[in-house]
Amino acid sequence: MTNARFGSGTMLVEERNAYHRKKLIGPILNSDPTSLYTQNHYDNDDFSNQRHSIATATPTGSSNNTSPLIMSPWNQDSSSPYNNSPWSLTAASAINHYDDNSDINCKKLENVLIGSLVREEGHIYSLAVSGDLLYTGSDSKNIRVWKHMKDYTGFKSSSGLVKAIVISDEKIFTGHRDGKIRIWKASDKNPRSYKSVGSLPKFKDYVKSSMNPKNYVEVRPHRNAVKVKHFDAVSSLSFDKEEGLLYSGSWDRTVKVWRVSDSKCVESIQAHDDAVNAVVSALGGYVFTGSADGTVKMWKREPKGKKTKHELDRILLKQENAVTSLAVNSLSTVIYCGSSDGLVNYWNRDEKNNGLTHGGVLNGHKLAVLCLAAAGNNLVFSGSADKNVCVWKREEGGSHSCLLVLTGHTGPVKCIAVQEEPERYNDGVQRWTVYTGSLDKSVKVWRVNEHFPDKNVIM
Repeated sequence: MTNARFGSGTMLVEERNAYHRKKLIGPILNSDPTSLYTQNHYDNDDFSNQRHSIATATPTGSSNNTSPLIMSPWNQDSSSPYNNSPWSLTAASAINHYDDNSDINCKKLENVLIGSLVREEGHIYSLAVSGDLLYTGSDSKNIRVWKHMKDYTGFKSSSGLVKAIVISDEKIFTGHRDGKIRIWKASDKNPRSYKSVGSLPKFKDYVKSSMNPKNYVEVRPHRNAVKVKHFDAVSSLSFDKEEGLLYSGSWDRTVKVWRVSDSKCVESIQAHDDAVNAVVSALGGYVFTGSADGTVKMWKREPKGKKTKHELDRILLKQENAVTSLAVNSLSTVIYCGSSDGLVNYWNRDEKNNGLTHGGVLNGHKLAVLCLAAAGNNLVFSGSADKNVCVWKREEGGSHSCLLVLTGHTGPVKCIAVQEEPERYNDGVQRWTVYTGSLDKSVKVWRVNEHFPDKNVIM
């Protein structure tokens, strides 16, 4: 057996025995793609870098229901394993066809594709939704703004690929490949006009810090950098709204903590031995980080006089496969971790003693899980390099069932955003609008609820 590693300009192919997979049987929602993904590769930014390479070991503590990769995500397979499934459901694709004011249409649109947003600007890397506005980031340097599924406006950054977007009140924070975090705000006079209102760190804070030798840290052999600034791509952003803190994870292996009120970097955490691919804050002052070094770490914010400091609480997972994404449900009782082997590990939180126990593994993808998003307390969405999105529901006993498989993207699904819909029919059913962004340069919009027949439980 030879290991598979993907570095700059070289590739070693792994040869291994075939593994048996547990067949995922569940409803499949398919859409006819509105645009074709014709490139014969995925993305030079994420898929050709060693820190996002595919490792081959089974995650520590996971069940035997594993699915090690046999196919590399570099080798596209345009066919879907679900296309001929007897569970397949077909929804006609559409571009901006959804009429939100039509009650008749709304009643028909349950667990279906309700629209596709296509603008030939670049691969979609990041999504954020606020009210009736959707923000999309791509490798075109542009941030597009969509309203009611129509192209509303946009703004352009000089920082390159937009890897992360989060929104706090009226401010939009974007993380970029050049290591910068930009801050934007819509004009009070013209809501279609957005302007840059700052960056993290502020220029004067960076200059001030750079004048003190104590503020430098060694980032590579024979190279030092000012610790208040990321020197590599910002891969993930997460807010702790209660504390007014913004967390940024970077390929420079650090997590930085920003105080939103004054844009100060209040802490820089040497979090991992390799690129940080995901960071997510949770209730109770906890922060979770996932890295290409194969670990998921749990950090606890501890008060230190007038300041706060994050201490490592525990390591939840240690494996050879890169950790690619994290999500936490609304009550912070379940933590989900996506990996480059196509699996989603999850942990249940014991509220009595504040402990975490490994709950199991969700096995529904052929290739790397690239993004996760939780909806409420019981739903979680996983997007993958296999171009599909699995919709999982957490049952009362803690096990998970696959409600739906959303298909139709013709490239890897890179990001997901979920928004709770208002009550429409007084039927007690919670509905969600789900946005999925892909390297096929499109965003698909779905309506999903928790009630769908013929579920099969995946332990």
